[in-house]
Order: sequence, then structure tokens, then C-alpha cells
Amino acid sequence: MESTVTTGNSEEKTWGGGNEPMGASYGKLMMWFFIVSDALTFSGFLAAYGFSRFKFIETWPIADEVFNHFPFLHGVDAPMYYVALMTFILIFSSVTMVLAVDAGHQMKKDKVALYMFLTIIGGGIFVGSQAWEWKNFIKGEYGAVETKGGSLLQFVNKEGKRVALADFAATLPEERGQLTRDKGTWFMSEATLPSYSVAEVQAGFKANPDILIRTEVLNDKKQKTILSREESMLRLSQAHYVVEGANLVRNEYGSKLFADFFFFITGFHGFHVFSGVIINIIIFFNVLIGTYEKRGSYEMVEKVGLYWHFVDLVWVFVFTVFYLV
Repeated sequence: MESTVTTGNSEEKTWGGGNEPMGASYGKLMMWFFIVSDALTFSGFLAAYGFSRFKFIETWPIADEVFNHFPFLHGVDAPMYYVALMTFILIFSSVTMVLAVDAGHQMKKDKVALYMFLTIIGGGIFVGSQAWEWKNFIKGEYGAVETKGGSLLQFVNKEGKRVALADFAATLPEERGQLTRDKGTWFMSEATLPSYSVAEVQAGFKANPDILIRTEVLNDKKQKTILSREESMLRLSQAHYVVEGANLVRNEYGSKLFADFFFFITGFHGFHVFSGVIINIIIFFNVLIGTYEKRGSYEMVEKVGLYWHFVDLVWVFVFTVFYLV
């Protein structure tokens, strides 16, 4: 059945059905269905992140303090620089994908192969960069302590700059045993022991009067609250766990949900990018052996290009919501 629209004395066909409704092939249409459904999934994740951040805004970590590393520049404070570079590389790979699709329309095999190769390189660099960022996030740099009430305490000098536990923690003649399943009650176990015990952190803090404690709570100036020396001593006496880096249970940066969302959202997107790189590699080798040249069409490159542009666009939203806002 054909649908028609009458305009004056003429009729225009809007959709005649068939194998290619609205001029889109079956493969393209299915790719668009997947993109729309996946976009709704990412939208739900980002909405949940936004709601949680709004609810716990007073204890939410400051992104500039968390993502301030840059490869081969140890100790240099470079807030967001590397994340911005990762974003640029991924967006540039989207440009090379556009060029590959355009070359496919012109049936230029060599150019398609070249631009596909550049797209794969860009995606590989992004995935590797994200793995490096995860490594730094998990390992941590400064460390903190958690109180019995669940509050997080960080350490700063009188100028308000972060101080690492390794810079002041004392070394006490104590033995610490890690609880493993074979030694625990009811086969309980615990995570790897931190580098320092609570007693060593407390002893080192007492021996360094220039060090203060900074809480995870933001003040009126949107900065973490720094306690006086007396208040710092009181709060530190309530410490019961040393936190180094981040995992799904606790993290040294602030609200526990921050690490959960970081791992889940960036990991889910990273899985998409990794999958895209694998698909691009398969398409790249098919281009080299002339598969699409024999078919007389490079539509497969265009379909995988739609997926790649979607992955890039999602990262723009993740980068904006997670790192910038």
C-alpha cells in the first residue's frame, strides 16, 4: 500500500514500503534502531549520575583534583588536560571516519583503507588512555582516612595543598595480618591492606603540626572545608580505615557513589569504543582484500561509521556531565 500526499492537483509518494523504506537499507535501519536504544540506555545512566550528584553535592569530589595527571609528568598538576586530549583524539577519529565513508562513495579503495586505519589508531589510543586513567584512579595519589561514621578525611598543609600519606605517616613496630578466607571467621576475607595503618597515620599527624585535615564537605566558596589543628586532632581520633585510591566500596576522593558511576559509565563507554575498534579492524581487512570493491558498494563502512559517530557523541556528553559540570 502506498501513502500519498495531495498538493493541489498533484500527488507525491511519501513511502511505498518495500525493502528500503524511506530510502534506507535494512542494515542502516537496524543500525539506527540500535543507536536509538543505546542512546536511551546512556541517557538513563547519565540521568542517574546527575540525580545522585545533586543529592550528594556537598560531598561530591572536585573533578579538577581527581583527574589532574598527565603521562610522563609525575607530580605536575594538570587538571583535565589529558582528558581533553583524549576527547580531541576521539573526535578527530570521527573526522577520519567521515573521510573513509566519503572515499567509499567515490569507490576509492586506497583512501578508504587509509582513513579506516587512522580511525583505528585514534580509537586504540583512546582505549589505552582510558585504561591509563583507570589505573591512576584506582591507585590514587594522596590517600585519606575514613571515620567510623563514614566521613572521609584528607590531609593538606597550611596553604591548603594536598599532602600524601607517604609524606608524613610514621612507621610503627606493629604487625598487621590480612584477613583471608582460610584464617577468617565463616571464611571471611578482606581487601589488600593499605600501605599504612590508622595508628601510623595518627602518629605521623601528631608529629607534623603544619598538617591539617580537610573534610569532603564543600563550604560556601565551593571548596573543601579545612579544619583547625584542634578540630583535626579530634576528627582523626575517630578514624578507623585508611583509604588509598578507589574501588567499588570506598575511595579517597569523596562520595562512594562517585567511583561507582565512574567505573560503570566510563567502563560501559570504553567497552563500546573497544568493540568499535574491533569492528573497524574487521572492516579494514575486508577493504584491503577488496570485499566491498567486488560488491560495488562500501555501505558496510557507512554503517560502522554511524556506530562510531554515536560512540563519539556519547563521549561528548559523558565528558561534559562527568568532567566539566
